Amino acid sequence: MRGNADGLTTRQLLPALTPFRSRDLRRNATEPEKHMRRALRSAFPDAKFRFQVPLGAYHADFCSHAARLVIEIDGATHAQTATSDEARTRFIEDEGYSVLRFWNTDVMANVDGVIAAIAPHLPDMCKGATQ
Repeated sequence: MRGNADGLTTRQLLPALTPFRSRDLRRNATEPEKHMRRALRSAFPDAKFRFQVPLGAYHADFCSHAARLVIEIDGATHAQTATSDEARTRFIEDEGYSVLRFWNTDVMANVDGVIAAIAPHLPDMCKGATQ
């Protein structure tokens, strides 16, 4: 049986406005998010990273369900919201995902270094031919 006891999938259990929020976040992506999206798709096509994925009450910047890995790209506002970021990370980890966080400046100035830091966290099946 697919879904929960009532036959509802995880997506069907999300609040009604979640798909609209996800779509808005994708359309209004920051430059570091766009840069990271291109880099992830190029470096790890088999990991199938999705962008702005709803996980409970949160949206993960990048999520590979196959690798059970979430990547967050943090800007200046995250320095002021450390407590809420910790709660978010705990929730995502409780869902069975590992969480990696990178600063916007790291993504823009050294995306190859960021990709190299992500690679050890991916299973071999998700690394593709480029690794």
